[in-house]
Amino acid sequence: MEIRIISPQDAEAYYILRLEALLDSPDAFSTLYEDALNKPIDKTRANLASEDAVTFGAYEGGRLVGNMTLARKTLPKMKHRASIVAVYVSPQFRGTGLANALMDKVMDYADGWDGLERLDLMVASDNLRAKNFYLKYGFETYGTEIHSMKTGEIYIDEDLMVKFIK
Repeated sequence: MEIRIISPQDAEAYYILRLEALLDSPDAFSTLYEDALNKPIDKTRANLASEDAVTFGAYEGGRLVGNMTLARKTLPKMKHRASIVAVYVSPQFRGTGLANALMDKVMDYADGWDGLERLDLMVASDNLRAKNFYLKYGFETYGTEIHSMKTGEIYIDEDLMVKFIK
């Protein structure tokens, strides 16, 4: 398994994995599969080139099978914060340590990002496996966003989690 930063040249592989994520775990993401299908690949390429975000990818046999993004806030009063977003591991690689390897890389990168003090994330309140994963890394729940997302008539609550790194 190889863990590395996903570059704009990897946009097609990232796009394919993103579509898989939206089909496999639609309640974990605010983006709809149908909307992602209509998104130009150039937008994905531009996102991967951003200086305010870094996406790590896990590759197995040359295939992208997992990802995790660290997105820094850009407003001057919020530059000490970043969010962990777009976390996904293909089902056949869950439980293999791949998510741990991704999180370790993200944490190392965050520790070296000048001025970064706080990491935030949101996770579906009923996703106990993911919540326990984040708790293991020292994240703490500080609130719940009630009815954060809505699919049809079903609401999804999300827990707000934080970890202070400096």
